[in-house]
Amino acid sequence: MSNSGLFSQRDAALPEDLKGARIWRGVLDAPAQAALVEDLREVVRAAPLIAPVTPGGRPMSVRMTAAGRFGWITDRQGYRYADRHPSGAPWPSIPAAVLRIWEAVADCPRAPECCLINFYGEGARMGLHQDRDEADFSCPVVSISLGDPGLFRVGETQRGGRTTSSWLTSGDVAILAGPARLAWHGVDRIRFGESGLLPQGGRLNLTLRVVT
Repeated sequence: MSNSGLFSQRDAALPEDLKGARIWRGVLDAPAQAALVEDLREVVRAAPLIAPVTPGGRPMSVRMTAAGRFGWITDRQGYRYADRHPSGAPWPSIPAAVLRIWEAVADCPRAPECCLINFYGEGARMGLHQDRDEADFSCPVVSISLGDPGLFRVGETQRGGRTTSSWLTSGDVAILAGPARLAWHGVDRIRFGESGLLPQGGRLNLTLRVVT
């Protein structure tokens, strides 16, 4: 991804505020999105997507993998970070293009240790949850959207609070930081097949986290 593809619209508008979450629209232009998808194909070849289940044995509708020092996994043993893919292979490195996005938006002196990659196929969603398995909440969670639009819902830091939603489209970046770092959030649905970035349709969501 060339530097010209990053923050293609940043000078045109300030980030949107969604209950404390910051959303940068159109951070990646179309060529940068396509290049990043190719980088992610390399990640998936090294660490194939898995079909996760909750600790209670309930299948999740997304498929996931990761890159970096750690990957986040869920199975009957619980939610946790692990230093290897369930196959036993080490996680591949976080692509340089993804690290450049973190450096541009995170305002954090530490580098991300995990890039969780979720693939949303037709009908997939992500229920409201907090990202709280990390040790350092002073570091943000940076989320990169690729492919079909996803309806992003953000709530309070306490369960059951009021929520607000906004569609994230391909190339958008959302940041949970500061008071919003532990906000409940999720993806209610996607508009499958709308983007055209992924030939078979679907949405890729990358979330960058500092784990330790």
